[in-house]
Amino acid sequence: MSKITVLTAVYNSEKYLRQCLDSLCMQTLRDIQIICIDDCSTDDSMTILKEYADRDSRFCLLRTEQNVGQAMARNLGLGYADGEYITMLDSDDWLAHDALEKAYEAVTTVKDADCAIFRLMQYYEDSGDIKLYDNKTDKTILDGEEAFRLSLDWSLHGLYVVSSEIHKAYPYDTSCRLYSDDNTTRMHYLHSRKVVMCDGEYYYRQHSASMTNACTILRFDYMDANLSMKRQLEEEVKKGNLHDAEYVLDFYENHRWLNIVGSYWLFYQNRNKFTCAERAEIERRIAMHLQTVEKRRIKFGQKRKLGYYPFKSYPMFKFVENFYFRLRKCLYFIRRRL
Repeated sequence: MSKITVLTAVYNSEKYLRQCLDSLCMQTLRDIQIICIDDCSTDDSMTILKEYADRDSRFCLLRTEQNVGQAMARNLGLGYADGEYITMLDSDDWLAHDALEKAYEAVTTVKDADCAIFRLMQYYEDSGDIKLYDNKTDKTILDGEEAFRLSLDWSLHGLYVVSSEIHKAYPYDTSCRLYSDDNTTRMHYLHSRKVVMCDGEYYYRQHSASMTNACTILRFDYMDANLSMKRQLEEEVKKGNLHDAEYVLDFYENHRWLNIVGSYWLFYQNRNKFTCAERAEIERRIAMHLQTVEKRRIKFGQKRKLGYYPFKSYPMFKFVENFYFRLRKCLYFIRRRL
């Protein structure tokens, strides 16, 4: 058994892959398992992976039969994980050389700790700037439900090591291609006894080529991922795993509602970039999600704001949002001329 298993899903990452893999090979914690899952790359990613595996026996290489996305690829790797703890590293990111050692030390020295959160360093590729992610807590040790609540709107980020038992009980959410795996973080936090902060640094690359930044129809998976999270929260309530359940459900429903509005604005601003079929599909999905919103959970102050009333009718919602968006543009140009 290894101390930590690292899951790395790879898809056409040849440009960044060596930096990612080098950071794993150079870890000061040597007793690690490195599982790389090639998700049917069409570039030289698999050649690079084989090169590293040939010279380092800690590598385990897997390949999907078809392109399935990060969450499903990681779940494939999860089945081979033998570590006491498990973490993930995206193939365009990298770790500081002592990141895993510091995470392992943190999670094993605090009684009842199941999870250790990295220091998240956001690397902006265009400028070369590096900024520390601003978690909205000063605590260094949290109970699992505290960490869970902070993660609902990402006041606490989701890059960490977690006990193998918890991770295998709650594999990556595969309800959609993008974003749904974020929900797994929340389940891991919720079911941890304690979550600790560590000084191990995870370097997260921010670049326009990222699937989560590209303006494609997959960006609208975010609404589906949010709905999946809502359903999971409702199941946790039924199991009695959530304290103050109504507060949590209200909080997340407001967060989800703002994301639906934001998704429509993204669509409105970029509608000419989509095909007719894609536009119809995006509008269908927004209309479907409107039907799932529990209006009673939306804050009264939110409902009073123009553009933020949770209409169930898509035509009415579309009319109000278009009016509000045009009004904002007019006000912007007026202010610029004053």
